[in-house]
Amino acid sequence: MSSIGRASVLIGAGTIVSRVSGLLRIVVLVAIVGSVGSAAGDAFGLANQLPNNIYTVISTGVLTAVIVPQIVKAAAHADGGRAFVSKLFTLGTVILLAATALAMIAAPLIVTVYIDPTKVAPDQIALATAFAYWCLPQIFFYGLYALLGEILNARKVFGPYTWAPIVNNVVSIIGFGIFLLLFGGPSPDVLQWTPTMIGLLGGVATGGIVLQTVVLLVFWRRAGLQLRPDFRWRGVGLRHIGRLAGWTFLMVIVGQLAGIVQTRVLSGASGTGPAIIATQNAWLVFMLPYSIIVLSIGTPYFTQLSEHAAAGRHDEVKSDIVRSIRVLGLFIVVATAALAVASVPATRVFTNSSDEALAAAPVLLCFLVCLLPLAVLFVVQRTFYAYNDTRTPFFFTLAQGVLVAVTALIAGAAVGAGALPLAQLAAGVALGQSLASVVQVVVATVILHRRLGGIGVRAWLTPLVRFVLVAVPAAAAGWGVVLLCGGPEGWLSASVVSGALGAALVGSVVLAVYLGILALLRTSELEPAIALGRRFLPKR
Repeated sequence: MSSIGRASVLIGAGTIVSRVSGLLRIVVLVAIVGSVGSAAGDAFGLANQLPNNIYTVISTGVLTAVIVPQIVKAAAHADGGRAFVSKLFTLGTVILLAATALAMIAAPLIVTVYIDPTKVAPDQIALATAFAYWCLPQIFFYGLYALLGEILNARKVFGPYTWAPIVNNVVSIIGFGIFLLLFGGPSPDVLQWTPTMIGLLGGVATGGIVLQTVVLLVFWRRAGLQLRPDFRWRGVGLRHIGRLAGWTFLMVIVGQLAGIVQTRVLSGASGTGPAIIATQNAWLVFMLPYSIIVLSIGTPYFTQLSEHAAAGRHDEVKSDIVRSIRVLGLFIVVATAALAVASVPATRVFTNSSDEALAAAPVLLCFLVCLLPLAVLFVVQRTFYAYNDTRTPFFFTLAQGVLVAVTALIAGAAVGAGALPLAQLAAGVALGQSLASVVQVVVATVILHRRLGGIGVRAWLTPLVRFVLVAVPAAAAGWGVVLLCGGPEGWLSASVVSGALGAALVGSVVLAVYLGILALLRTSELEPAIALGRRFLPKR
C-alpha cells in the first residue's frame, strides 16, 4: 500500500483537480457554442475530437500497451535505458510530425469521413473543416505529451503527467472567457461564425495542449534521463516493438472505425437534439470517476504488475489483479450509483437549460451501464500488455468494435423507422456502446483466466456483487434527496451552479450511506480504501 498508495493519491489528486477544471472548461465552452441542438457546437466538437482520436491511438494503442513494459525492461540495461529512450523519443517525434502534416493536408476529407453529408448542411461541414485546421496541430503535441508522460510513468514519476492537463484547462478557461467578452454567446448557428471567431476558439484549444506538453519537459530531469536526438534505431528492439504495436494499432483502428460510424449516425440529430457535442460532454462526465478512480489507482498497479510479469512472478501478478479490481470496484460502484441518481443535475453542468439537461441525461445514464465493466477491463487488458501480448486484446476489442458499430446503425435505423425518437438517438448509441463493452470484458476475462490458469475471479467477483447490492439502498437514499429538492426539474437543475452543488449533495448522501453499510458489514476492502482516502487529507 505504501508506494502504490502514495502514487495513487498523487495521481488521484491531480486527476481530481484536472477533471474539475476540465468541467469548468466545458461550462465556458458550452456558453460559447451551445450543447443540445447546436449545429456550431457539433462542428467544433467534431473538429476538436479529431486530434483526441489520434491521441487515443498513440496513448492507449501503443504507449500503454507496448512502451511501458519495454522501458521497464530497458531500465536493466547498463545505461539505465537512456539510449533506448532517446532512440524511442526521436522515432516518435518523427512519426508525429509526419502524421500531423498528413492530417492537415487531408483535413477536408477527414471531416467528411466523420460527418454524413446527406444529413448535415454544407455550411456546418465548412465550419467543422475550418475548426479542424486550427485543431489538428494538436496531434503532434498530444502525441509528444503521451510519449513523455508514459516514459515518466514507467520511471515511477507519476505526478507531472497527471497535473499537466490542469495548465491546458486554465489556459482554455481564460481564452474562452476572453471570447465571451469579445463576441458573447451562445452562438449555435453556423452562419454566425467569422474567421476571427474561428481562429480565436481553435487557437485557444490548441494553445492549451502546447503548454500542457511544455510542462512535462520542465519535470523531465526527475526521470533521471537525458534526451538527445538519436536516429540510429537499429539494435534496440524496435522491430520487436513494431510487431507488438502492430496489433495495438489494429485494435485502436477498430475502435476509431466504430467511432466514425457512431459520429455519422449522431450527425443525423445535429441541430435538433443531443448529438455529437452533447454525447462528448456526457462521456466526459462519465469519465470523471473513471479517471479519478481507475487511472489513479490502476496506473501504479500496472507498473508494479509489469515488473512482476517481467520477473516471472505469476502468483504476484494474480494477487495484483485481485487486489486492484476489488479496490477499484469499491469506489467505482458507488460512483456509478451517485451519478445515476444525480444524472440530471450532473448533466446540467454542460447544458444551457434544465430542458436541455433532461434531454441529455439519458445519454449519461446509458454510458454508466459500462462503468464497472470498464474498470475490470482496465486491469484485465493491461495484464495482457504486461506479458507483451497485444494480439489477444485485438481480437476481443474487434468483437467490441463490431458490436459498437452494429448497435449504432441499429439505433439510426430505429429512428428512421419511427421506433426510436430522434431525441433519444444519442442515448441509443451510448447504450449500444455500453453493451458492447460488457461483452468485451466478459470475453477478455475468460481468455485471461484460461491463459494464467486462474485469475481469482471468485475472489474479486463476489465482492463486486456485494458492492452492487449495498449501492441499491445508497442510491435510494440519494433519490430521496432529489425528490426532497423538487425532483429532477427542481432547483437541482435550475442553473450550472445549482447542478454542480446538487450533484455534490446527492453524491455525498449516496457515499455516506454506502460506506456506512459497508462498515456495518465489516467489509475487508473498506480498510485499505479508507487508508487510501486519508492520504488525500493534510497531515494534521
